[in-house]
Amino acid sequence: MNETPAADPRDAKARTPKTPDAARRSDRSRRAILDAALDLVGEVGYNRLTIEAIAARAKVGKQTIYRWWPSKAAVLLEASLALAGEAQEDVEWTGFPDTGDLAADLKYVLRATVDQFNDEKYEAAARALTAAGATDAELGARMTEQLLEPQLALYEARLRTARAAGQLVPDADLRLTVELLVGPLTHRWLMRTAPLTHAYADALVDAVLRGVGGVGKVTA
Repeated sequence: MNETPAADPRDAKARTPKTPDAARRSDRSRRAILDAALDLVGEVGYNRLTIEAIAARAKVGKQTIYRWWPSKAAVLLEASLALAGEAQEDVEWTGFPDTGDLAADLKYVLRATVDQFNDEKYEAAARALTAAGATDAELGARMTEQLLEPQLALYEARLRTARAAGQLVPDADLRLTVELLVGPLTHRWLMRTAPLTHAYADALVDAVLRGVGGVGKVTA
């Protein structure tokens, strides 16, 4: 009597179609949408940017975009947040440096900011988002909360450490000092009043620290 060989369970497993990974597919679609928004805003500007154009470039349906974001501004905000994160990875960002030399640490961060502002991919999105936030109060508030305040908080934390170490006068206004550092840099970039360079960032740090009674490094 011939016996039928037992079926190898591995054969059945090989014949069973794999279930699509919805999470992976969603992540790919989200990334494609964010990249499309950044590319398009650089090509056509914010006013001519549309959800339909983003969907077409990303090869997704526009309802996919509306399921995740309420407007093109919201898409661009998330894209800018992602871009800022990538910029930090490019310079192996591990947090605001604290070498004990306040001036050197501030110059390091401001130089990195100059490089980011001068990056064409970042610049188009940042300018478009800034313009939109200036006229859309809700978007402007979200920009401040999600994009700007976390960055400013890092400056304040470093200045607080410096003040405790005697590198700033005891009554130094930390928030004002931060604004004195980043305000002129942003103004020069936004208004294009002059080239944005590392030399300018360094001079800005030196001028601000002199003005608020700060020193670069305290030695024993």
